[in-house]
Amino acid sequence: MSLRRRQLVLAGFALPLVPLAVHAHHGWSSFDADRPIYLEGTVRKVRWQNPHAELELELPAALALPPNLAQRAVPAQTAPVDGKALLARAVLPTRKDRMWEIELAPLTRMQAWQVAEIKPGTALSVLGFTLREEKGDPVLRAEYLFVDGKAYGLRSSPA
Repeated sequence: MSLRRRQLVLAGFALPLVPLAVHAHHGWSSFDADRPIYLEGTVRKVRWQNPHAELELELPAALALPPNLAQRAVPAQTAPVDGKALLARAVLPTRKDRMWEIELAPLTRMQAWQVAEIKPGTALSVLGFTLREEKGDPVLRAEYLFVDGKAYGLRSSPA
């Protein structure tokens, strides 16, 4: 079989898988950037891989906004992000799921921030955005990550 024919046959097998891959990952425009959500809890699972690192976070039964959340220090980023305003507007999710998928940044950005690989059992908090109207799965795209007393801005690289 010629090289060209082999390529066409392989492409024919791969083509039906493309819609599955596209459907499995949602674009960032699906997230409600007008409603910052605060979550905290214990990491249960970690996927430290591209296109972005992901955590499964178990929330406590009595999740509450920290009284000093708006005063937390947030780092400067290369992207224009008003972190203080996001912290001041943060709310808890309306849905009552205890397990949430947290979508972090790509690994290259996590490395730029010097975020050590997060392990199951780690306690952390995160500020980010859910899917519009909190529809679908409990997923949060992280804007700020707070772990081990440090804050990381995940939209862009450190300034």
